[in-house]
Amino acid sequence: MSDRIIIALAGNPNSGKSTFFNALTGARQHVANYPGVTVEKKEGFIEFNGQRLHIVDLPGTYSLTAYSQEELVARNFLVNERPHLVVDVLNAGALERNLYLAVQFLELGIPLILALNMMDEVRKQGRRIDTNRLSSLLGVPVVETVARTGEGKEAVLHATLEFSDSPKVPWKPLRISYGPDLDPVIQEMETEIASDHFLTDLFPARWTALKYLEEDPQVRELGKGHAIAEKLEEMAAQVSEHCQSTLRTTPDSIIADYRYGYISSVLRQDVIQRDESRLRRMDMSDRADKIVTHRLIGPMIMIGVLLGLYKATFVLGEAPMGWVENFFGWMGEMATVLLPEGLLRSLVISGIIDGVGGILSFVPLIAIIFILLAILEDSGYIARMAYMLDRVFRTFGLHGSSVMPFIVSGGIAGGCAVPGIMGARALRSPKEKLATILTAPFMPCGAKIPVFLMLAAAFFPEKGASVMFWITLGAWIAALLVAKLLRLTIIRGASTPFVMELPPYRLPTIKGVLIHAWERTWMYIRKAGTVILALAILIWAAMTFPLLPEEQTAVFETKQKQIEQHIAELESANFSVPETTNESHEKLRASLAHIEAEKSEAALRHALAGRLGSALEPLSALAGFDWRTNIALIGGFAAKEVIVSTLGTVYSLGEIDPEDTAPLSQRLHKDPAWSPVTALSMIVFVLLYAPCFVTIVVMARESSWGWALFAMGFNTMLAFGLATVVFQVGRLLN
Repeated sequence: MSDRIIIALAGNPNSGKSTFFNALTGARQHVANYPGVTVEKKEGFIEFNGQRLHIVDLPGTYSLTAYSQEELVARNFLVNERPHLVVDVLNAGALERNLYLAVQFLELGIPLILALNMMDEVRKQGRRIDTNRLSSLLGVPVVETVARTGEGKEAVLHATLEFSDSPKVPWKPLRISYGPDLDPVIQEMETEIASDHFLTDLFPARWTALKYLEEDPQVRELGKGHAIAEKLEEMAAQVSEHCQSTLRTTPDSIIADYRYGYISSVLRQDVIQRDESRLRRMDMSDRADKIVTHRLIGPMIMIGVLLGLYKATFVLGEAPMGWVENFFGWMGEMATVLLPEGLLRSLVISGIIDGVGGILSFVPLIAIIFILLAILEDSGYIARMAYMLDRVFRTFGLHGSSVMPFIVSGGIAGGCAVPGIMGARALRSPKEKLATILTAPFMPCGAKIPVFLMLAAAFFPEKGASVMFWITLGAWIAALLVAKLLRLTIIRGASTPFVMELPPYRLPTIKGVLIHAWERTWMYIRKAGTVILALAILIWAAMTFPLLPEEQTAVFETKQKQIEQHIAELESANFSVPETTNESHEKLRASLAHIEAEKSEAALRHALAGRLGSALEPLSALAGFDWRTNIALIGGFAAKEVIVSTLGTVYSLGEIDPEDTAPLSQRLHKDPAWSPVTALSMIVFVLLYAPCFVTIVVMARESSWGWALFAMGFNTMLAFGLATVVFQVGRLLN
């Protein structure tokens, strides 16, 4: 037996492939990117019957033709890595369409197992699939599965072990007839390819011939420089011209038709049995969609779902968020007691505890949002949102497939722009893809949420859910309006049609929801403990050095000593009126605290970050931002979470009351420089200004550095302009 069996898990989008992957691997997963590309790579290792299985979750794809980066990545993995077998997860309720990808695996010759998923729904619809018959006709193992409950998981694993004794099973390609117009040229091309050994180390000769007829860009690129490549291209061009003139179609369309014809001939051989009496009744998903995707009722339900999500988040998260805030408050008090006064104490309390603690205090709310979002995803409702929004998106020059990148980026607050932008690869139109990439970062991603939650808690404590709802709605409106502007000016181009299959409604499993939510929450926590911690320390250093000159420090210390001497004299004196003594004592204590605050502010203004924030204040004041806020917003260019951690450090180093250990939201509320109007201006700016550094890099990879830098500058100018309007108008109305 081999030491390890490599299994590639493949399937169409919405086939339940990711759920099946989670059922197989559980928490034993590793997430990275494929080498050289930014497509997410998930893999897991499990032990089964003494055999170590390495499972790689390929990107969801409808075919193996390299039109999108996902399709290219999936195909390259199969060809270059040569896994021992592929487990193709199919939506059994749409078997004909899902088998199209399976046929391409068979034509490639790779060992294959078919996992017919969602069989519980097939049975409810009065259908039965004869898996033995299907297995016999296709010549591959076929297993019935229900990914969300784990049904069929062990049967799939048992089937994989049959390949363990021969880890490198020779590939045996399926041969399909493509009719009298293509078969002769395919045979001729296949003979030429085989005799010349052209790309035969990668692909079967017949498969390469088909790719030339389909005008596959990657295969043709691989063939450049070979003498036979020109001949193959000429043959493909001749047959294409023949098909156009005689059949008014193209070779790739004929190939697709014959593949579906092959699938249909298989399924017609008593593979699917139907209970006609039950089929005449509309299934639950269709009945529900009559209401859920209705032109008028559907959007109202969607708004109610979003508002309910935020209300549930704030209600359920209020208590645990308070526990976390109290924990970090206790840590600050302990550090004050245990550490001597000086730079080390300042670093630990102001840089680490107040900085990173401000981020981690929102973990309960973030986790709840992710749990609720996972429920919506796993139930099939997110796909309905995309379907309903397609009509709106087309009006603004976008594509229905742009909806998912928006949602993943934070269209339902809590996403991330990085995978959202990567998700735009599904768009075939370069213009629509670019417009999507440039506007997806407007969504309220998980990094921006702590800022909004902090401001909502400080200035709109009773309306947190409503604030988050309007922020989300505002993000969608801004993204659509900017997309329309871009499509009318610098990214002009025709729109392309949108076709989408709605998956059936499913009851989410607790395990699946928790795995999805934990993956995202842990990513947030890990970022706070690594990237944000490092940035918090750097920003603390920028807000601490250079230190205040000794002569200025001496002035403050002299004033402090004078007041401390007065306090000592007052405490030692014997006054006949104790109330007068107490009143004078409190005034002196207040003066001492005021001088300490002036000293802290002077030190912060003198530091590098303070100087930069002060230099920008004449301009930023138009939007209501003072020099402290400027420091935080500058840090936000690196990562939006840094805004909260930086404000925590700013208000710790330059606090009005140095003994105040209240949460940051309460400190902002007490600061006279802040008001509800300032908070609204800040919300608008943070929502729209430049994407974080990581997002900029991904935007550059997916488009170009020119467009990435354009987004950075354009978004910031747009954000500042709108924030200024909000602040100036709000100030006039108050």
